[in-house]
Amino acid sequence: MSKVSMVSLGCPKNQVDAEQMLYTLSLAGFEITSAEADADAIIINTCGFIESAKAEAIENILEAARYKTEGKCRALIVTGCLAERYRDDVTEEIPEVDVCVGIGENSYIAEIVKDALSGKFQNRYGEKYDLDLNTPRILGGPFYTAYLKIADGCDNCCTYCAIPKIRGRMRSRKIEDIVSEARRLAKNGVKELIVVAQDTTAYGTDIYGKPALCKLLRELVKIDGLEWIRTLYTYPERITDEFLTLLRDEEKLVKYIDIPIQHCNDNILSRMNRKSDKAGLYSLIEKIRKTVPGITIRTTLIVGFPGESDKEFSELHEFVKDIEFDRLGCFAYSAEEETIAAEFDDQIDEQTKENRLELIMQSQNLIAEKKNRAKIGKTERVLIEGYDDYIKCYFGRSAADAPEIDGKVFFLTSSPLKIGDFAFVKINDVMEYDLLGEKTDEFTE
Repeated sequence: MSKVSMVSLGCPKNQVDAEQMLYTLSLAGFEITSAEADADAIIINTCGFIESAKAEAIENILEAARYKTEGKCRALIVTGCLAERYRDDVTEEIPEVDVCVGIGENSYIAEIVKDALSGKFQNRYGEKYDLDLNTPRILGGPFYTAYLKIADGCDNCCTYCAIPKIRGRMRSRKIEDIVSEARRLAKNGVKELIVVAQDTTAYGTDIYGKPALCKLLRELVKIDGLEWIRTLYTYPERITDEFLTLLRDEEKLVKYIDIPIQHCNDNILSRMNRKSDKAGLYSLIEKIRKTVPGITIRTTLIVGFPGESDKEFSELHEFVKDIEFDRLGCFAYSAEEETIAAEFDDQIDEQTKENRLELIMQSQNLIAEKKNRAKIGKTERVLIEGYDDYIKCYFGRSAADAPEIDGKVFFLTSSPLKIGDFAFVKINDVMEYDLLGEKTDEFTE
């Protein structure tokens, strides 16, 4: 039996694609292994969204290539967004790669691996809309948490973004298909479901004629076994009163909202082809906090967008300090080929972009620490993720923390606990973005 190892990079949506390919490979009789040195074929499922992601992909490809001489690898295959975006350029520029596979061919990955192991190296590119969104999966992460991709592609056409060119127009899955998958996941032990798409708030407009996220969430909360349902990538202009009311009233919907606003200056937002404006963002955030008391608000920003003046950046910086987001990620603008913004004349130099990024994150660090310190003495319900042998304590995440992008809760206890269970933790200290505490049987607001 041939062994296949896969490394998946990039966003959760790409991870779902990888998990579907793992299922297809397993069904075809391949043994899945995490040990690249023992694998007959290695697949690197890449991200190609921004320059840093491309660099990470190339680094992982070259790292895997050494197993062609140091291990058993006879076929190195590249899939995902980088493969879809650059196609034959991948094998021409990186000769260590044997086969490059576009996303439309993911359903044929078992056949492609079999051919490659027999010495038939042929790049494969199908129509991107042939990507099957309903293929079953083998989870690549912990058993208790799973991403649920409800749509692929995007219609927003932000001027800085290459996703519509890579993934195409938005394609929503049917509600019944999504709910069916969610039931399977819950039956297999998943307790936290994380709903993702390029724009989750646009879900359903292509097949139902109007947004259907709320309708979907009402079905998901009925599923036995699920305890937390988290929704990422909710665009500000499509956040409705109905959605906020659901977050407030439905116990299984964690009080957490992810809003990628990118900027606050009206001129920059217009040049980005974003539909928000500064006044609207202030109004929305005020409404969110008023409607859903205690909610955690996360956002994503871009600094150094073409034409961003010192004044416009200062406006963004003051906005961040004024709003005090609970969670914030910030990126320096990356000029991506075949995007409108890459052709703008007024590009910002790299050093200025990095300086602005550092200033935003310095301010956010202070905000995050202040908000964390306000939790001292309170109790958090924590999803237990593991035990740290070095510091001799358990760790996990509260409802305010999404996996991989937010902080953790480290806590002491006198009794052994099970990974994937929940525990109440009384917070007694903070460490940058993380919380420190001890298990308790009493819940204290």
